[in-house]
Amino acid sequence: MSDPSTARLRRLSALRGCDRALAGKRPVTVAEQLAVLRATAEPDALPDLYGEGGAVRAVERRVAELLGAGAVAFFPTGTMAQQVAMRYGAEVTGRDAVGLHPLSHPLVHEGDAYAVLGGLRAVLTTRAARNPDAGEVAALAEPIGTLLLELPLRDAGFVLPDWDELVATVAAARERGARVHLDGARLWESTPHLGRSPVEVAALADSVYVSFYKSLGGISGAALAGDDELIRYARVWRHRYGGQLFQQWPAALAALAGLEHELPRLPGYVTHARTVAAALAELPGARVFPTPPHTHQFRFWLPYPAELLDEVNLALAEEEKTWFVGGWRDTEVPGLAMAEVTVAGPALEFDAGQVVELGERFLRRVSTTT
Repeated sequence: MSDPSTARLRRLSALRGCDRALAGKRPVTVAEQLAVLRATAEPDALPDLYGEGGAVRAVERRVAELLGAGAVAFFPTGTMAQQVAMRYGAEVTGRDAVGLHPLSHPLVHEGDAYAVLGGLRAVLTTRAARNPDAGEVAALAEPIGTLLLELPLRDAGFVLPDWDELVATVAAARERGARVHLDGARLWESTPHLGRSPVEVAALADSVYVSFYKSLGGISGAALAGDDELIRYARVWRHRYGGQLFQQWPAALAALAGLEHELPRLPGYVTHARTVAAALAELPGARVFPTPPHTHQFRFWLPYPAELLDEVNLALAEEEKTWFVGGWRDTEVPGLAMAEVTVAGPALEFDAGQVVELGERFLRRVSTTT
């Protein structure tokens, strides 16, 4: 078995060396990232200090503008920001139960922090592979302090409700006396499907978390937006959770750069993802979901083992300097693998016919390797 770190370096090196890439982005070096930070920083700007001033304050102001929020706090991680939002909901409502989807980030990717650190309980909102609807929220068997809605629901295939469904679900939560928190790690690219601006989406909820690295190309970091009372509370608990870092200007500057340069491009990525997904669906044995994609990310299946598909993709990248799709993983169906496809800047170079041609070239390599 190959060393994971060696395999990762090979993968990054291969992608970085490609002239064209259908899925994902070319990895940047530390030197390239430093150049971005230098270009973004004001010449005489001083560093932030324990979350105050500098680029951190500038990011908070910018997110407040983009979301129409009363106040915003910068966090080192989205996991921490969400723990604070859910804890606050429990304290102000007196209810320690949180409405969560079984595929939501707090249940799948946060090590049960909501329970272990926050003392909260999960009430599952639905078993369907989508966010809960109004009827399901209204029918919950016990009261909840916070309803968390992940937009999009990544582990169900980056799926979103439509706008009317979202409004109705939020209203049902309000009728049950619950606060509403949006896990908006990918909120920026969700607005085209919802047909509303970030301000309109954020206005539905009591709090919103957004990420600066998942789609914006930042180093790390997140923001929690809400009213003044929530953010005062958040700053206290950010410190208690260990998030009161001495300086965070590198992450904050990278966030500002992403908001300035990458955010305006996301709607174009979402539009092009529909073209890419439709073309990939034409390949023999292929399947994509959702159709059309709700954001610039979607799931893609091929009837081969994941290890084989990854190896062929690397060979294609190293020998032809073209990246198809990587990051395959086996499913519960033997011989069927799934990958998450992210359509970003490099994919804009491919029209539908070129996507099909690349996919067919990839599959010819697969057939000669088996």
